[in-house]
Amino acid sequence: MILVGVYSYGIAYIELEYLHLTSKSKVSNVGMIHSLLGFVLSLLLVFRTNTAYDRWWEGRKLWGKLVNDTRNFAIKINLILGDDVHTAKQIARLLKFFPHFLAKHLSKESTRLALDEDYSEIEKSLKHHGPSEIVILLTHKLNHLKKEGKISDIEMVYLDTQLSGFLDVCGGCERIKNTPIPYSYSSFVKKFIILYVLALPIAYVINIGLFMVPLTVFVYYVLMSLELIAEEIEDPFNNDENDIPMETIAQNIERNVHQILG
Repeated sequence: MILVGVYSYGIAYIELEYLHLTSKSKVSNVGMIHSLLGFVLSLLLVFRTNTAYDRWWEGRKLWGKLVNDTRNFAIKINLILGDDVHTAKQIARLLKFFPHFLAKHLSKESTRLALDEDYSEIEKSLKHHGPSEIVILLTHKLNHLKKEGKISDIEMVYLDTQLSGFLDVCGGCERIKNTPIPYSYSSFVKKFIILYVLALPIAYVINIGLFMVPLTVFVYYVLMSLELIAEEIEDPFNNDENDIPMETIAQNIERNVHQILG
């Protein structure tokens, strides 16, 4: 912004003090082209920010689905198991750990905060795709209960639907994570903003005068801020300040499961 201000002042000095241009000069006609380019740039920025926010909002909806699926699964398994406290405790630990591991799986750095329980023995057993392996462990638990006659065929069907929802959430988040906005597009928007701002004082300084210097800085601040906001939210799983609070949601899921299954 400081460099843009210095550049704008330099253009103003050259045009007003050195070249002595006036509003009748041919340079004033550049403003017509500049206005057209401003319309095109506004369309690009709207599409850019909307696309980035759609990615953020889709990630938030997926984590909301995980909250609902976990609660539904915990309620159903609690009614089915009844007094089988040992099995309920084993399933509860897997349900509590899944969102924490998914948050760690999606983020670039470890998101392990202070958890209410120790899950180290579960995490050590996971070797490849951790979320899938946790769902496999839960599926083995359900199949074992079905063989023992504690779960009927119908109950197994709707419990399996809930488990499939866990991996649907994981797959949807991975799709967002592994499909970034094309670099050529974001790079073009940045270059377009810079060229637009550089041409701004050339077109209007002869009409507005030195007031064009702070105005150019302000326009640059607004346009580039929109681009940076889009960059900030297009990957919602990095645990940055504006990203989805995955660990907070995971801890809420942990508490919900604990309340339901005890």
